[in-house]
Amino acid sequence: MEELLDLLKQRCSVRSFSYREVEQELIEKIIEAARVAPTARNNQPQRILVLKSKEALEKLQKCKQSHFNEQLAFIVCYNKNECSVSEIDSRSSGQIDAAIIATHMMLEAESLGVGSTWIMSFVPKTVIEEFGLDEFTIPVCVLVMGYKTDDYQPNARHFIRKDPKDFVKYL
Repeated sequence: MEELLDLLKQRCSVRSFSYREVEQELIEKIIEAARVAPTARNNQPQRILVLKSKEALEKLQKCKQSHFNEQLAFIVCYNKNECSVSEIDSRSSGQIDAAIIATHMMLEAESLGVGSTWIMSFVPKTVIEEFGLDEFTIPVCVLVMGYKTDDYQPNARHFIRKDPKDFVKYL
């Protein structure tokens, strides 16, 4: 399992993608990682939009500010009618399920040599309008992906990590 920890340490947000398109075979592997991701009660409420065409990626630009020359993007959503709901306090699992799925997708992409960035700063209403989502489908994040440029360097902040004693408490 040392290999998994190495992968987790090497994965970073990519903000500069080459023009090379991600092959369909790799896209399908990334989607498979989403399919096998755990969700509350295994309800699998995820909905994923795969944006590959120039037109779809241009629509995406209307929904967010940043542009990294992405050649591929996924909008990770959930169907609010299919989520598990806590019997204790009525919390929905939707956002957590979508976050787990997105994490699986980013890690699979990294294992395939495809870079990614999680984008939370987007306008959900615009996503809903531009991509024709129904009233039950809630967008959670945008994952932009592609091959890193030859000169890509991770942000220096990527390597700054808190010491476990700053966030772990043994009882």
